[in-house]
Amino acid sequence: MADDSRGTRAGSHRRRAGGTRGRRRKPPVRRKGRRIAAWSAGALVLLGGTGAGFLYFKLNGNLSSVDINGALGKNRPQNIDNGSMDILVLGSDSRAGANNKYGRDEGSSRSDTAMIVHVYAGHQKASVVSIPRDTIVSRPDCVTPNGKTAPAVKREQFNEAYSVGGAVCAVKTVEAMTDVRMDHYMEVDFAGFQKLIDNLGGVEVTTTKPINDKWSHLKLDAGTHKLNGEQSLGLVRTRHGVGDGSDLGRIKLQQAFIKALINQVKSVGLFTSPTKLYGIADAATKSLTTDKDLASVDKLYGFANSLKGISSDNMHMVTLPVGPDPRDQDRVVPLTEQSKLLWQALKNDQDIPEAATKDGDGAKTQADGVVK
Repeated sequence: MADDSRGTRAGSHRRRAGGTRGRRRKPPVRRKGRRIAAWSAGALVLLGGTGAGFLYFKLNGNLSSVDINGALGKNRPQNIDNGSMDILVLGSDSRAGANNKYGRDEGSSRSDTAMIVHVYAGHQKASVVSIPRDTIVSRPDCVTPNGKTAPAVKREQFNEAYSVGGAVCAVKTVEAMTDVRMDHYMEVDFAGFQKLIDNLGGVEVTTTKPINDKWSHLKLDAGTHKLNGEQSLGLVRTRHGVGDGSDLGRIKLQQAFIKALINQVKSVGLFTSPTKLYGIADAATKSLTTDKDLASVDKLYGFANSLKGISSDNMHMVTLPVGPDPRDQDRVVPLTEQSKLLWQALKNDQDIPEAATKDGDGAKTQADGVVK
């Protein structure tokens, strides 16, 4: 839109310049030619602006949003203005609609994948903290979709927060456990993720071991593969085909895939192909739910543009330091002191110290290095 307005102003300037030349008594035929050229240029700008406007409103119409700030009010961690940014990113486990091929719709959805992305001041590097979905946490009281209040509980699996109260409850739970204010919220669903990868042209990964998981329907030999959307979704959901079948191992696969995805986006040359660019933008906006402050194409573009200096090489990916839950061997709990170190580092916009993560069960798993 900005380019169109600049083109209009440039056209106006040229017309004024042409008028000045007219006072110098240029031949009439040349004045007429310039007027025709100016009107033609103006018509092209107008038509171009109309097309761009249509696409802009179409993409805007794809977006869904949640008013996190309005729902949570002022009872939140301090909003520290130091140039850094914290974003809660969730992968939605909804089984409704186009997602029902991945399991039965039980009337609710869960945060199948959860990551806190901390972008450091200067926006040249980031830390990503993955939260295992079966981590036992304290959940604050949350408003349910039917408007009732679900009382706070001392012990609940992390991804239940999303099931209880959606995005707002997920953000509220994260802020309660970290004392770090989330500046933004982004959510991607299964079907949208798959279409996004297909429109991108696939993502190249290398597997050092075969992967065969009947639950995620993924079967890969060891070697280099160009994964389509279906395979990519299978990879980030794989648990049983790698390592000990735990969620901690799956997180390692997700982190490796995200780095490969970032590299693919940077190398694909989107802006040389308007058709490819539109396809990706259409798929991305259809798959995204954001906080209200990001819920427009221009705001999302500005947000993405501010992160373009971050490559996979300067993205530090860790797992929340957790250990076995003494009361349930199939669950994990955050390591208290190590978690404090991690969250304090993010609040202070500092690198996460090794001491914060090295003793967690997710620091080293049997899935390490399986995907590169």
